[in-house]
Formats: sequence, structure tokens, C-alpha cells
Amino acid sequence: MLPAECGGCGSPHTVLCPRCRTALGAAEPFRVRPVPRPPGLPAVHAAARYADEVRAVLLAHKERGALALARPLGSALAGAVRAGVGEGEGEAPRSPAGVLLVPVPSARAAVRARGHDPARRIALAAAGELRRAGVPARVAAVLRQRRAVADQSGLDARGRLDNLVGALTVVPGGVRVLRGGPVVLVDDVVTTGASLAEAARAVRAATAAERAVRGESGGSGDRAEEVVGASGGVGATAVYAGFCREGRKESSGAEEEGVGEVREPPSGGACGAGDVLCAAVVAASPDSPEINRN
Repeated sequence: MLPAECGGCGSPHTVLCPRCRTALGAAEPFRVRPVPRPPGLPAVHAAARYADEVRAVLLAHKERGALALARPLGSALAGAVRAGVGEGEGEAPRSPAGVLLVPVPSARAAVRARGHDPARRIALAAAGELRRAGVPARVAAVLRQRRAVADQSGLDARGRLDNLVGALTVVPGGVRVLRGGPVVLVDDVVTTGASLAEAARAVRAATAAERAVRGESGGSGDRAEEVVGASGGVGATAVYAGFCREGRKESSGAEEEGVGEVREPPSGGACGAGDVLCAAVVAASPDSPEINRN
């Protein structure tokens, strides 16, 4: 009911003016490498620099609830995902499962304060954009924080890494979802890379443990499937089929958001099921150097 204004520059009568839309998505996605690079950080691609209009748009969506900005932000993120998958290990996924976008979760207190989870919302928009471009993509919100962490804003690179180590885990039943294809970790901004490195560690640890269980049970995986069901029964509902409206509360597990067809993810993938292929973000800190493509 209120007049719209551009999330980047404040121009009236538009959610995002042409100039700010260009700043967000006109540049070719690029690979960045935070210095120092956190151990275990996968290749990270960004759509834009976190400055000026791009910074204003992200903050408007994240902190001021300008939810209509999710779609253009998702479009920018989709470009970074395509760049990462194209330059990562192997070619773009050929399996029906396609690529799994795994958002880095926000703290529950932050989600309650904002009324939404920005990274998850942008990931859903990006998945829709990728599917419209013919790239099979789904969102798997299988990560959660298992302990409280301090506010990252006042910490340096070492402090952020120490603050987040061991902070994330894969929800019960989430490993079965991760078998649906190669994983691309997604977030809105990368600064030091600590959050993405911790997310990659959590995914790798969970899939390695699950493979060990499957190996001990003779390779059939039947027992592992039974354990997954008994510990939460999340199964296919952890994968979202489309860009739907997001609820106002954050769940502790991987649940369906909005209404849509939910399918059991098939196994397999170009890089091996559950492999962390790369990471993609909307914007990278200006302090993160761009890797020369040549």
C-alpha cells in the first residue's frame, strides 16, 4: 500500500531502478579468494562487488524487509552459480537431480528479528531463475547452527574463523538429500570466507560419516536410510521445488517452504553426490581480490 522506492538509490515509484539493476547484474561473475583463505573454502564466485548500490540493495532486503528485491538478487546469484558450476570440477550437472543450492543459515535470533532468512529467500529465487534458463536446480536448506555464535561484524578474519568453527551441522535426514547431486553453497555476501568454509566442512563431515555407515553396512545403505527416517523423517521435504513464499518462522530442520511439488532426489551427480562443487554469493567484499581468469 506504500509507495515503492528503489532499494539501491531511493528513486521513487520502482523497486529497483535500471541503473541499480545494472550495477547488480551487468558485470560478469568473477571468482574471489579471501586473504587469508580459510582452510577448506571451495571456489567462490560473486556476481558483484559489495559497495554502493549493491550494498544498499542487499541491506534493504536483509535488514529492512524489502522482500521484492529477492528476485533481482536471486537473478544475480544465479549468474554466480552458473559461473561456478562451469568452472568447477567437471561440466554442468547432467543428472536429473541437477545442482543443489545449500544456503548458509542465519542465526535464529537474526531470523526472528528480520522476519525472514535472507540467504534462503535469495537461494529460492536463484533456483527459479536457473530452472527458467534450463539448468535443473533446487534448494536444500539442510544446514543449521548447533550453537550460538558471536556477531561477526566486529571480528577480524581469524576471529571469524574461530567464532564459527564447528558451529554448523547438517540436520537429521539432510544427508539423504545431499545425495541428490553436487552441492553449491550460497550466501548473500562473502567477506573473509569463514561462513562458507564452515558450511563446506559441515557438508563434507556429514557425507563422509554417512558413507562410512553405508560401507560398514555392506554398501546397501538400507540401515542408513532407516536411521535417517527414525531421526526426523525429513527425506524429500528438504528439497524445495520452486520459489514460494517463505514462512515467518525458522525451522530447526529442513522443511518444505510454501506449496509445491516435492520429489525424492535421485542419487548421482556430475561431481559425485554430496560433493561440494563450489560456492556462490551475490556480492564480495571489496577487500577480497579477484582471481585473474588468465
